[in-house]
Amino acid sequence: MFPLAAKKHQDDIPLDVKNRRLEEIIFKQRQYSHLHHQQDVGTIQRVLIEGESRKNNTQWQGRTSSNHVAVFPKQNKSKGEYVNVLIERCTSGTLIGKMVD
Repeated sequence: MFPLAAKKHQDDIPLDVKNRRLEEIIFKQRQYSHLHHQQDVGTIQRVLIEGESRKNNTQWQGRTSSNHVAVFPKQNKSKGEYVNVLIERCTSGTLIGKMVD
């Protein structure tokens, strides 16, 4: 299933131009995501523990109520529990913090 334009017009955009445009979009999206996540730094978020972090088995990974990924050191909690996490820093894709009472 192709859009109508694809049926009527030939693709005349070089692959290198397409790749450059895609890289620009990805760069802008990462910038926006990082700025968005920075708003949560310093706040306490309620997080549902989903399991171990994919990159570090000494950390839990979970999701906030706004569906952002958060990682934090393991303590005496289990998968499926809600915990409060103080967000200390972030990347463009992840909130990083520690559990608090």
